[in-house]
Amino acid sequence: MQRSGIERILQTLIFEAGGLVLAVPAYEAAFGRGADQGLVLMVALSVAVMIWTPVHNMMFDRAEYRLTGRPASARPLSLRLIHALSHEITPIAITLPLIMILGQHSLSEALAVNFGLTLLYVAYAYAFYLAYDRLLPLPAAAKA
Repeated sequence: MQRSGIERILQTLIFEAGGLVLAVPAYEAAFGRGADQGLVLMVALSVAVMIWTPVHNMMFDRAEYRLTGRPASARPLSLRLIHALSHEITPIAITLPLIMILGQHSLSEALAVNFGLTLLYVAYAYAFYLAYDRLLPLPAAAKA
């Protein structure tokens, strides 16, 4: 059993809202940018990642289920770490140009922004998905 596409979309919206609460002040503090510029950039990055996240999660869930027969909510901690890392590494190609254009950063600055956000979001993704699955578990899959 897997989470529905609708649930994954809602999960993504909740995840990204929490991420903005963390990322906007962190970006402003680290790069000395105003609240408006930080918010515009973080919302743009959030939208780009929201488009990617449900696709990533459904592909990861399906691959895990095919390989192990277990639902995502029964994912062991080691695989949660892999999920969180892949969740944050794959969108780098999408977000780097946005950081350079909207944030008016050089390539090296954009890489630093991306690296910092990746570290922040890996930790946040790990905690978020663990909490989400503990609060809203799926029934265990029956082994055939």
